[in-house]
Amino acid sequence: MMRAVADSPLSQELLDRIALLDPERVPRHVAIIMDGNGRWAQRFTLPRLDGHRRGAEVVEGIVDVGKEIGVEVLTLYSFSTENWSRPKLEVAALMQILKGYLKKMVPKMQAKGVRLEAIGAIDALPHDVQKTLAWARAETAAGEAIVLNLALSYSGRQEITAAARAIAAEVAAGTLRPEEVDEPCVARHLQTAPYPDPDLMIRTSGELRLSNFLLWQLAYAELYVTDTLWPDFTTADFLDAIRAYQGRERRFGRTGEQIGGGRGATRPGMGDEG
Repeated sequence: MMRAVADSPLSQELLDRIALLDPERVPRHVAIIMDGNGRWAQRFTLPRLDGHRRGAEVVEGIVDVGKEIGVEVLTLYSFSTENWSRPKLEVAALMQILKGYLKKMVPKMQAKGVRLEAIGAIDALPHDVQKTLAWARAETAAGEAIVLNLALSYSGRQEITAAARAIAAEVAAGTLRPEEVDEPCVARHLQTAPYPDPDLMIRTSGELRLSNFLLWQLAYAELYVTDTLWPDFTTADFLDAIRAYQGRERRFGRTGEQIGGGRGATRPGMGDEG
C-alpha cells in the first residue's frame, strides 16, 4: 500500500508519476541486477571505480521510491562469486566502497525505516567488511518500511547446492522424510526463506541473462531489461519498470480465461506459461 505523501522526500514530479500506479498491483519483492558500472565509466573515460561509486549513489533513490509505493523487499545483486575473479585491486576497492556506503547510509536507513539484510557467502568477505555489515544489520534491525537485501559474494547455484546439502543432512539424521522434500521444503532452506519470491526482476545495461542470480526464486518473476546503464538508472526509470510490470498478465501456467484476465494474480501454479 502506498504511503501518505505529506512526509515524502520525493519531488512532486515523482509523486505525480507514483499516483498513476495501481496501488493494488505493486510488486512485493523487486530484484535488480545492477549492471553497467564499468561501461558507464568507460563511456566518460573515467576509472572503473568511478562507475561503481556512481552506481552506489543510485541505490538510495530507488529504495526511497520502492518504500513510497509499497515494495516490501528490494534485493540488489551487489557482488557475485564470479566477481572475485576480477583484478585484486578492483575487488579490494569494491569492498571499501561497500564498507563506506554502509557507514554513510546507516543513519539514513534508520531515519527512513529501512532494514538492511544480506544473502550470499558472507564469510568470504574481508573481515572488516563482515564486521561493518553485521553492525549495519544490527543498527537497522528495527526498520519496518522496506527491506534492502544485498546479495554479496552470491551464487544462485551455490545457494541451491547448500540447501540440498542441508536437506540431505536432515534426511540422514532422520529429522526429515524423503517424501517431505518438496518445493516448499527447498524454499525454506534457501537464504531468501524469510521473503516472498521476487515478482519483478530488473536488469540494466541490456544483457539478457540471469547471471546466476536467484535461480530458484525467479522462476515466475516478470523480467524487465533496459539498455540504461546502472549509474544512469533513475527513479523515473524504476517507476517505468513498475508500470510495465503492472501492464502484464501473470498467468503462472494458467490461461487468461482461468484467471479472468487478472494481472494481479500472485500464486504460481504448475506447468507451461502457455
